[in-house]
Amino acid sequence: MSAWVGLAALMLVLLALRQNLLVILGLVAAYAHLVFGDGRLTDIAVDVWDAANKDVLLSVPLYMLAGNVMARGVMAERLIRLLRALSGPLPGGLAMATVLACALFAAVSGSGTVTMLAIGSVMYPALLAAGHRREFALGALCSAGTLGVIIPPSIPLILYGVMTQTSIADLFLAGVGPGLLLTALLTLYAGARNRQLAGTRWVGTEIRAALAAAFWALLMPVIVLGGIYSGHFTPTESAAVAAAYAIVVEMFVYRELDVAGLRDVVAGTTALLGALFPVLMFALSLTIFLTYAQVPDAAVAWVAERVTSPLTFLVGVNLLLLAVGSVMDIGSAILVLAPLLAPLAVAQGIDPVHFGIIMVVNLEIGYLTPPVGMNLIVATSAYGEDFRLVCRAVVPFVLLMLTGLVVIAYWPALSLFLVR
Repeated sequence: MSAWVGLAALMLVLLALRQNLLVILGLVAAYAHLVFGDGRLTDIAVDVWDAANKDVLLSVPLYMLAGNVMARGVMAERLIRLLRALSGPLPGGLAMATVLACALFAAVSGSGTVTMLAIGSVMYPALLAAGHRREFALGALCSAGTLGVIIPPSIPLILYGVMTQTSIADLFLAGVGPGLLLTALLTLYAGARNRQLAGTRWVGTEIRAALAAAFWALLMPVIVLGGIYSGHFTPTESAAVAAAYAIVVEMFVYRELDVAGLRDVVAGTTALLGALFPVLMFALSLTIFLTYAQVPDAAVAWVAERVTSPLTFLVGVNLLLLAVGSVMDIGSAILVLAPLLAPLAVAQGIDPVHFGIIMVVNLEIGYLTPPVGMNLIVATSAYGEDFRLVCRAVVPFVLLMLTGLVVIAYWPALSLFLVR
């Protein structure tokens, strides 16, 4: 018991000292090996090597590179042009186009923050110029930007799959239904909220021109996701295809990205990976040790004695994840909690793929909740707005997404109808 008290005290001290997650995970892993294991710190290096020796991890930097290339190029602008041409005459058409553009770009970028910045750079001034309230424009972009977290291909879903040994292809399939549900909720709200604003009219020549301009961007999710689900390549290979396709289209088809620009994108992506991958390696190392020490098995037995139904379990887990999402970024939360919570969910009879979707949607909402909501912080800086204004702007959208979360959590078929 004293050893566990020491571990808890170590974590509390590190948190109080505001250490970053890499330091916390590294010291916790060292403590676990010294106190609970064989006392050899060299075992950490072995576990880190075993953790890094996973082909699927290659998909993370490749999807990040693809998303950053598209954000730097003009794919986002061409998708926006097409959706504006199609939805312009509808009540609140520009607002609906904003949400739909985020959803469509999410299907090729895999990142929530990249989606918000790529679409927002064009749509935020356009929404204001068209007479939309500033609060709505901020709320719509921040919330719709999070769709990149759940709509496949999704980097958080890849991380969950790696940490829990769950099929990433199944997770991608399972993200389709919830992604469409959240997109529909946000799109309908955007249209209803702005129905009083006058629309334009459909212009056939503009629709055809916009469709032709966006053709190569629209083809990307067809190639990437179609290749996975048809069995032509794995999720890792699809990430390589996505990165190569984005580079070729932006450099040689659209000709909006030069060698210098590509070099900057690669350097920026590498810097992000330099922060992510050490944390990921230590988290996987700790997961390997916890599994060896049968900690998840002990936790399952403890919860099984006290939780009598999946319904009760889901209520508790949803509340926990919503709280965690407000103070921890989604990647860190998945790395720390997924290996512990997934076995508990399976023990309660919850499908591991469905639980992965539940977890990611909960943490997706964390992008919109202070104090560390990533999209709130990025929007404050990118759009030059007050943080409190951005927080107020997302409130109705958070309520909508919480409604969607309830449906997703308690209606498994929405996530699993393509999987099973």
